[in-house]
Amino acid sequence: MVTRKLLIRFLGILLLFSNGLKAQQACSALGQTPSTAFPVCGTNTFQQNTVPLCGGRTVPTPCSDAADYTDINPYWYKFTCFTSGSLGFMITPATNSDDYDWQLFDVTGHNPDDVYTNASLFVCCNWSANSGKTGTKAGASRSVNCSVYSYPNTSAMPNLIQGHNYLLLISHFTSSQSGYSLEFGGGTASITDTTMPLLSKIKPVCDGSQLMLVLNKQMVCSSLATDGSDFTLSVSATPGRQIIGASSSSCATGFDMDTVLLQLDGALAPGDYTVAVKSGSDGNTLLDNCGTAMQEGLNLSFTMKPLQPTPMDSLTPPGCAPDMLQLVFSNAIECSSIAPDGSDFTITGTTPVSISAVNTNCSSSGTTTTVQLQLSAPIQTAGNYVLTLKAGTDGNTIVDQCGLATPPASLTFTTGDTVSAALLTDQIKYGCIRDTIVYDYPSVNGVNSWQWIINGSTDTIRTQDPPPQIYSVFGIKTVQLTVSDGYCTSTVKDTVDLDNGIKARFEAPNIICPTDYAHFLDTSAGKITSWTWEFGDGEVNYDANPPDHLYPVIGMEKVYTILLIVGNGLGCYDTARQQTDVLKSCYIAVPTAFTPNGDGLNDYLYPLNAFKAEGLIFKVYNRNGMMVFQSNDWTKKWDGRVNGDAQPAGTYVWYLEYTDGETNKHVFRKGTTVLIR
Repeated sequence: MVTRKLLIRFLGILLLFSNGLKAQQACSALGQTPSTAFPVCGTNTFQQNTVPLCGGRTVPTPCSDAADYTDINPYWYKFTCFTSGSLGFMITPATNSDDYDWQLFDVTGHNPDDVYTNASLFVCCNWSANSGKTGTKAGASRSVNCSVYSYPNTSAMPNLIQGHNYLLLISHFTSSQSGYSLEFGGGTASITDTTMPLLSKIKPVCDGSQLMLVLNKQMVCSSLATDGSDFTLSVSATPGRQIIGASSSSCATGFDMDTVLLQLDGALAPGDYTVAVKSGSDGNTLLDNCGTAMQEGLNLSFTMKPLQPTPMDSLTPPGCAPDMLQLVFSNAIECSSIAPDGSDFTITGTTPVSISAVNTNCSSSGTTTTVQLQLSAPIQTAGNYVLTLKAGTDGNTIVDQCGLATPPASLTFTTGDTVSAALLTDQIKYGCIRDTIVYDYPSVNGVNSWQWIINGSTDTIRTQDPPPQIYSVFGIKTVQLTVSDGYCTSTVKDTVDLDNGIKARFEAPNIICPTDYAHFLDTSAGKITSWTWEFGDGEVNYDANPPDHLYPVIGMEKVYTILLIVGNGLGCYDTARQQTDVLKSCYIAVPTAFTPNGDGLNDYLYPLNAFKAEGLIFKVYNRNGMMVFQSNDWTKKWDGRVNGDAQPAGTYVWYLEYTDGETNKHVFRKGTTVLIR
């Protein structure tokens, strides 16, 4: 389906070429890029009278139609949610035939420009092909409205999350210079910051001819009088300097600011001063993004001290095997005054150390508060060192932003040895019932911190050597050790296999016929070195798996107890027991009579000794030819009842069919049995 916007875009391109016009340019005006978005709040109606032509960057949307979703002649608005809830807003074109589109993004924790590449920032949108008012309102059902006529101009109100930051794109599809108004309302979320504007802190810059003023929140750039008349300066001693200008670097790339640089008509003498807020030549004090004015009379005091060079007084403590040292300065240092080869500094101490280069993170003004000294090699041993500032190959030490050279000075620092947790040792003391592991870590390299985690326990042992670990359950045991000397840290994991446990087990037949051989199979676990088999008939064997054993024929059934005693090289033993029933006979026979009276003697009818019968079928019939019992399991016996009813005394016919498991011969037999009551 060809949408209206696709068709209009095609016609618009033809019109541009026919008029000899250039294609749209990238946006550069403030407010027309995500990073320079207008700050807005929920209390004001925002009026945009003209819309400069630019843009054309693709914006990711959930829409699946063929339309090209781009920021055509855009304006961007930013706000923060202060109370969670729904967001209502309305965009009203100055010309009702204009078609405005919009999309909302949650940019919390993201670069604003990520809206062009990260589809997960999407919240809701309306790219409807219809002109006129557009926005969100209660009762609307769709949060995604794509570029077709059938979609309405209003979308469902999105739910905002407290503390999250949002960007609203308004795209002017019609490409006219007409403007629009943007008004928030109808939802339950609050995007209005009710914090009162305040002065936060003030600091003189260098000789005091400039004062850096920090505010507690963002304030509108246009509310700042550039002549400095929003502020007054008073001195506790004699009247002195005047404020003659005010500016903020943030206002060059945005619409709001949280710092103001006050320009004085000259340097300040040492003394106590106060800066106070007043209504400026523009008729107001500073205003926040919601139009709330800073209260007149608010003030901050400061002391102007005699100008002093910035000392070299702070060195970030070195870590493990440092190959870089970082100096931190209380005032900004001119990057151009720092010799790139590191010749402004020398290091002396326990081992020779040389500086190979200097790294600085310079600001746009060419200053830095940190200087990183790159060492030619890491310092891997414990030692005491002195870092000294001197004049470098550039003829000076270092110079701060006020033009004052830092005098030669020295700072001391210490380093530690590298450490290795892999030096731990473990000694295993094997036993038959319990094993003991003794862990040890030597006193080396200044290690003064130990953390032992044994078998994943949540209880950390923090002594140099943990107490002996005693185990009655053998197997894999683990230990994790982390050591440190305050500079370097090392962690190692070790595994010990307590494999001396033994367990006697074997397989044996439960029942055998009198002339059958019994097969015994050792299934014991562990590092076994000896086996002793006692078969219960006085015979003994010492093989791991003994030959098949033939029990003596004694003319009666007997149960033998077989013992397997296994041992290992540590002198530990374990014993397993099983019983084997050697039958009197394995001849399959059916009794000629049975007495089901519950006295425990001949109470059941079944084929006796059918141990080797396979595919057995046993059936019993009464004198009328009715089957009263059937079984395929010779151990399931007839108790003389049918459905719980005792059957009468008399003669019963039985039928037996099976296959001999040794000869594979198929056997059919039948006979009679007398039920006696």
